[in-house]
Amino acid sequence: MTTSAAAPEQDAVSDFDDYVRFRSAALLRTAYLLTHDAALAEDLLQTSLAKAWFAWSRIEGSPTPYIRKIMVNTYSSWWRRKWSGEVPTEELPETGAHDSAMNHDLWQALGKLPRKQRAVVVLRYYEDLSEAETADVLGIAPGTVKSQLSKAISKLRLDPSLIEGAMA
Repeated sequence: MTTSAAAPEQDAVSDFDDYVRFRSAALLRTAYLLTHDAALAEDLLQTSLAKAWFAWSRIEGSPTPYIRKIMVNTYSSWWRRKWSGEVPTEELPETGAHDSAMNHDLWQALGKLPRKQRAVVVLRYYEDLSEAETADVLGIAPGTVKSQLSKAISKLRLDPSLIEGAMA
C-alpha cells in the first residue's frame, strides 16, 4: 500500500521531468527573447522551472502558459529591482579637498548656533530622528523642534563661512 501512495508522486516527477526534457528548448527561447542574454535566459528558465515545480500538482491543463507567466513575472521583478544609476568609468572622480574644508566650515557654523538649535539640527539631520523623537529626547514640544530647526537653518544659510565655501 505504501508503493501505491508513492506511485502518484513518482508519476508527477516523471511528468515534470518529461515536460522539461521536451519543452525546455522552446522555453529557453522565450526566456532569451525576454532577456536578450544567454546566461540570464538560462537563469530565468531555471528560476521559473523551480517555481513551477512547487506548483506542479496544482497546474491544470497545459503547463506552458503557466510557466511563461512565471517567466514574465520573474523577469519583470528582476527588471524592477535592477538599478542602472551607476555608470562604469575608467577614471574615478576626484574627491576634492574642498569637501573636508566644507565639512570643517559646517562644523564651525554649527558651533555658532545656540545650544538648543544645534541640538535640534544634530538630532534631526545627523542622527536622523523624527520631529517627535527629537522632541522626546530634548524634552520639548514638536512645534518647538520645528521652530528651532527653522531658525537654525536660516542662520546657517546666512553664515559667511558657508556662503564663501559654496562660492569657491
